[in-house]
Amino acid sequence: MMLPRVYPIVDSAAWVQRLAALGVRLVQLRIKEQPEAAVLAQIRAAHGCCGRAGVQLVVNDHWRLALEAGCDFVHLGQGDLDGTDVAALRRAGVRLGISTHDERELERALALAPDYVALGPIYPTLLKLMPWQPQGLARIGQWKRRVGAVPLVAIGGLTLERLAGVFAAGADVAAVVTDIVRAAQPEERTRQWLAAAAA
Repeated sequence: MMLPRVYPIVDSAAWVQRLAALGVRLVQLRIKEQPEAAVLAQIRAAHGCCGRAGVQLVVNDHWRLALEAGCDFVHLGQGDLDGTDVAALRRAGVRLGISTHDERELERALALAPDYVALGPIYPTLLKLMPWQPQGLARIGQWKRRVGAVPLVAIGGLTLERLAGVFAAGADVAAVVTDIVRAAQPEERTRQWLAAAAA
């Protein structure tokens, strides 16, 4: 499966709409610590926007709500896998991305035949405290040899300036959070990401 090379991760349907208007074709909605009803409303709004714009929406963690909203792609962390009915997702035709940080997690992910594997954090990240050391570019190449044709998503501390090195190391897709959403001009930064990935 081929995925767009730029993969923004945002925390609201409003952000999804902003990025869809700029030509982003793959976006993750990651909402933490909100009531379930509010999360479902955000997922539905983002799903509707993505459907109109031809954007692939990936819902982080909230797999039951993603099913309820009719979404077809879910991303799960290792902890989220424990309580997820992966078979139900597959029966519904939902694609699955899985986070990995070490060899054991990679083996677990590959056993589930994911539609992509994410590796991170590649660099130190500002978004949240991580129990793992930065993976570095060399680990991207190691992971890509292990996953083969499965798309490999690099995440964590990625900036526009680091993008070429991440792709050269073997990543198929670059996930970006703060370098866009905390940019002084997010729209312009997004356009720069899309242009760099297409070059």
